[in-house]
Amino acid sequence: MGKAYDVMAATCPSRTVLHRIGARWTVFVITALADGPMRFTQLKAYIRGITPKALSETLRAMEYDGLISRTAFGGNPPRVEYALTPLGHTLLPPLSALREWAETHVPDIERARAAADLRDS
Repeated sequence: MGKAYDVMAATCPSRTVLHRIGARWTVFVITALADGPMRFTQLKAYIRGITPKALSETLRAMEYDGLISRTAFGGNPPRVEYALTPLGHTLLPPLSALREWAETHVPDIERARAAADLRDS
């Protein structure tokens, strides 16, 4: 039987997993790689607003956690591609549902924010 994890427990390792998934750029990288491998410059162009430093850090962390793979190809200049691993692919359905929810409920959130701003002013 597998080990039981509880994200609400202060020392549970599942917290670090949830932190990785919830990190600022992880969702965007996973979404960008959903249709196949991409090079660094392609990812940066696709994920508008991400800095090269933030993208590098995110890619390193995701590779460390086994969510993406990095493949270096020879040549001049050398070429590197990033792709989702099988583990990374398992995140696509829940993140797709979360993205759909976010895009569907933008008007609701904007109304709630406007109402809060009126109350606070």
